[in-house]
Amino acid sequence: MTDFVNFIAPAYEWFKAFHVISVIFWMAGMAYLPRLFVYHAESEAGSDKSETFKIMERRLLRGIINPAMIATFVFGILMVTINSGLLSEGWFHAKLALVLVMAGLHGFFAARRKDFERDANTYSSRFYRILNEGPPVLVVFIVILVIIRPF
Repeated sequence: MTDFVNFIAPAYEWFKAFHVISVIFWMAGMAYLPRLFVYHAESEAGSDKSETFKIMERRLLRGIINPAMIATFVFGILMVTINSGLLSEGWFHAKLALVLVMAGLHGFFAARRKDFERDANTYSSRFYRILNEGPPVLVVFIVILVIIRPF
């Protein structure tokens, strides 16, 4: 493993840059998808509007959000592989926990997209309006943990 770490270590700053870029794309999608759900929940099932939202949601999730989340984790894991000392930091544990909550929210959104695809949504637009606040709140705490490192 040491040979692998020594091999990839010079690319650490590149991994960090691509990690941040991936996070930005992931969070942009995570902020937009529940907003689409708000409008989709307000449209009549089977209508042209509803069918358009289905296409938009599927493309956003599969084309941007899923790949960005995967890239975020890949580059994050590469950085931790190089800098394993992060694993002993309290702020990093808290950050990782919040990132896992975000990933769980991502999974919840993916399941709701499938519900909409089947015209089987059971949640109101108000529910999605409230849920739309989750990713930004998580991002605020994650960024504070990474930059301030309070513990």
